[in-house]
Amino acid sequence: MTFLANSIRNAAPLIARQAAVKQTPFALSAVAQKRWKSNTVEMTVRDALNQALEEELAADEKVFLLGEEVAQYNGAYKVTRGLLDKFGPKRVIDTPITEAGFAGLATGAALSGLKPICEFMTFNFAMQAIDHIVNSAAKTHYMSGGAVKCPIVFRGPNGAAAGVAAQHSQCFAAWYGSVPGLKVVSPWNSEDAKGLLKAAIRDPNPVVVLENELQYGLSFPMSEEAQSSDFVIPIGQAKVEREGKDITIVSHSRSVGFSMEAAEQLAKDGISVEVVNLRSIRPLDVDTIVKSVKKTNRIITVEGGWASYGVGSEIAAQIMESEAFDYLDAPLTRVAGADVPTPYANNLETYAFPDTPIIVKVIRDTLNKKIGA
Repeated sequence: MTFLANSIRNAAPLIARQAAVKQTPFALSAVAQKRWKSNTVEMTVRDALNQALEEELAADEKVFLLGEEVAQYNGAYKVTRGLLDKFGPKRVIDTPITEAGFAGLATGAALSGLKPICEFMTFNFAMQAIDHIVNSAAKTHYMSGGAVKCPIVFRGPNGAAAGVAAQHSQCFAAWYGSVPGLKVVSPWNSEDAKGLLKAAIRDPNPVVVLENELQYGLSFPMSEEAQSSDFVIPIGQAKVEREGKDITIVSHSRSVGFSMEAAEQLAKDGISVEVVNLRSIRPLDVDTIVKSVKKTNRIITVEGGWASYGVGSEIAAQIMESEAFDYLDAPLTRVAGADVPTPYANNLETYAFPDTPIIVKVIRDTLNKKIGA
C-alpha cells in the first residue's frame, strides 16, 4: 500500500507543522554530527561535488566535463565553479542548449576511450537525450560482446526542487534503475556526493548520478577519510545511517534527511528507528536491507518519486522474494510522492511529497499493525 495515495485528502491537520518540513543545514548537521569524531570539516554538497570533479580532472587527463553553462558561468548551480580556470576550455566545455547533441557527443567520446562527465542542468532535460543514455551508453558493451566499453558519467539535479512545476519536478531513479547496463547512484550528504561521484568517474561503465538541487547548499560533516583525494564510496553499498531495533526506513537522496529527522523525533518516545541510506539504486544493496529487516521485523520505504513501479516497489518485491519476508511482523509500507504531476502552487506542492511529519505518522501506524490482524 502507499500512504500518500490513500491519505492525501486527510493531510490538512499537517498544515500547522509546515516548519518541520524545511530542512536546514544546521538541523541536518546536528543529527549527522553525532556520528563523527574530531578532524572533520563542514562542507556543502555543492563543494563536495566540486572537489570530486577537480580531483578527478587533475588525476586523469582523459576526463573532461561538458554541459550547459558548466564553464564560463561556473555551472547553473555553481557545482563546476573554478574548473574552467584550472583546466581550460578543452577540458571544461560549454555546450549549446541541445541535450541530444552533447549527450550523443559525450557517448561517442566515451566509446572512443575518453571519460566524459556529461552534466544536465536538470535530469528532466535528459529526456531529450534518453536514447543516447539507454540505447547507446548502456547497451554497447553487451552488444559488442564486451569489446567496447563506455566509461561515462551523466550527472545533475534530479527530483523535485521548489516551485518549478510538473515538467521540472520528476525523479528518474526508477527510470534509469530499470535499465541493464547502467549503474545509478543517488547521494544524500556531502560524503555521499564526493565518494559516489569519484567512483562513478573511475567506473568503466556508464553511471547516472542523481543529485538533488535542494541539497546543494546544505552542509554536512566530512570525515578525515572523506577529505582525501583517494576517497571513494563503492557503488552498490548502502549505509546504515542510524542503528535501530523497532523498524527500518529505507530511503535515498533528500528523503534520507527527512527519515533521520523522523527517527530523531520518535526516539524521544522510545521508538528505535533504523535508517538505511541506499546511496546506490542500481545495483541495489539487497543484503543490507534484508539484514536490517531481519533485525527490526518492520520496514517502510521513503522516496520522492511516484510509488507506481518505483524504488520502493522494487524493494517490496525483493523482500517478498527473500528470507526477510518470514521475519516481517507487519506489511511493508511505501511512502512516496503523490500520484499526480507535481503542482506548481506551493500549498499543493507541499502535499505532493513525503516529509518528516508524514514519515512519523506512517511509522506509528506500521508499528500498530500485524500481519493477519
